[in-house]
Amino acid sequence: MIGRLYEVVVDCPEPATLARFYAELTGYEVRYENPDWVTLGKGDAVRLAFQRAADHRPPRWPDPEHPQQLHLDIFVADLDEAEQRVLALGGRRLEEGGDGGASRVYADPAGHPFCVCLDDPSAP
Repeated sequence: MIGRLYEVVVDCPEPATLARFYAELTGYEVRYENPDWVTLGKGDAVRLAFQRAADHRPPRWPDPEHPQQLHLDIFVADLDEAEQRVLALGGRRLEEGGDGGASRVYADPAGHPFCVCLDDPSAP
């Protein structure tokens, strides 16, 4: 091992707005914030950080001309309940993606795709 994963950094046009979305989605708390950078964390878990990118071009799922730039999997107990909450936070469901039964693909408010998956205790 060379090092440990500390945080995942997401480029976006409005760091505070996107951080609020993911704080509600994951239960993470704001650890650091300035106008161009917000870091979320909880306990010893890998942190999520959001960095202002003035020329941010949102990805288009699954268009390779506008690649996804990152991908997060969020495990949940109930897909339907999670979907209601994601949509209420400002996320949107993407028509393509997911396996139809155990996962669904959404876009966050800045257009980044992410998956909501049924929690699987046997997942690595």
